[in-house]
Amino acid sequence: MRVLDLVKSRQEIYSIQEDATVHETARYLRDHHVRSVGVLDAAGRLVGVVSQSDVSDKVAAENKCPAWMRVSEIMSRDLVVVRPEFQLDECLRLMEKHDIFHLLIMGESEKFLGMLSVADLLQVISSDHKARADMFEAFVFPQR
Repeated sequence: MRVLDLVKSRQEIYSIQEDATVHETARYLRDHHVRSVGVLDAAGRLVGVVSQSDVSDKVAAENKCPAWMRVSEIMSRDLVVVRPEFQLDECLRLMEKHDIFHLLIMGESEKFLGMLSVADLLQVISSDHKARADMFEAFVFPQR
């Protein structure tokens, strides 16, 4: 299965502008029930990624004011990017290699297409295992 197969039905791409405050970003994450978002510059290009742990570790734990800090001050700029044609097992290896929980998806012309989370991958893996278990059960215990 490819990245595109998993995300093609998604309606919304979660992102914020790099000049957003950390407070606005935290509210965005909460309101959209996501753990991480892409950060876009004024031209709409992907320039970073910010997660709940960035807000917690770099702002709250340091007792900094989220209302005055810009997300550009805490976002990660070292991006791990995948293309829609990447296989999901390759994505899992990238997450493990880089010790991350989200991958950024980039399309043609470097257009940001959203994110792939470890939860997305686990859902596919678990449904695949369930399907295999069901097939095995049907083989071992055929319906009469």
